[in-house]
Amino acid sequence: MGHPSAPPGRLAEWRRRLYRVIWESDTHAGRLFDKIVVVAIVLSVGVVLLDSVQSIRARHGPVLNVIEWGFTALFTIEYIARLATVDRPLRYARSFFGIVDLLAVLPTYLALFTPELHALIDVRILRLLRVFRIFRLTEYVAEYQVMGAALWASRRKILVFLAAVAMIDLIMGTIMYVVEGPSNGFTDIPTSVYWAVTTMTTVGFGDITPQTDVGRFIASLMMLVGWGTLAVPTGIVTAEMTVRRQARTPLALRSCPACGTGSYGPEARYCQQCGHALPPLP
Repeated sequence: MGHPSAPPGRLAEWRRRLYRVIWESDTHAGRLFDKIVVVAIVLSVGVVLLDSVQSIRARHGPVLNVIEWGFTALFTIEYIARLATVDRPLRYARSFFGIVDLLAVLPTYLALFTPELHALIDVRILRLLRVFRIFRLTEYVAEYQVMGAALWASRRKILVFLAAVAMIDLIMGTIMYVVEGPSNGFTDIPTSVYWAVTTMTTVGFGDITPQTDVGRFIASLMMLVGWGTLAVPTGIVTAEMTVRRQARTPLALRSCPACGTGSYGPEARYCQQCGHALPPLP
């Protein structure tokens, strides 16, 4: 992440120090804070996963509940601290990560009132919303941005590849409908195309299988072709990521002091989220 500027001078000194810890990940305190948050996110999601297992919940339910409330308290304090350190807290609260931060803590508090509020769904459904915490990992991993840019740059090549695969599946599915016919499970062309897709992707559910020698020969060819086609999109994206890594040069990045949105390059002058003026480059 970049090195954002400190909040405006009208903020108290303690808010300025807290701002540096929360938003400036290139400082020692900022890196430590990010590591603690990432570990807490992973562990909290692990607790949610364990709590969904009936045998584990029956044996360790109270312990998991205490741990969950501990994580909820931690993320609540972090959420309040983020709101307190930005110049425009409402802007941050309405941003993507601000909403995700709220979703990370809100279900646990709502679960306290669910038994008395019959209009709400079962508390276990609310508990599932806590997996939103995993999305917060993208805020701390810069490689997500590289991967996203590579996928976006490769979108036309991938769409062309998918269109070609779809045409092959349509043609082969139609051929299998003619070769096998309804008597062998290929009752119509959409069903035959479904078989072609599962065979091309090497999934092969086995609910529909060719019975004739010609059909089995065609299926064998599609399986072999499927092994080759699976590597094509991976190669496209990997090549694009390699090019971007080689061309990438270190940049001085900044965060918005008002809403906390980060990773603005030297060409940016105003925040895209709230319109606040960005601080000068360090």
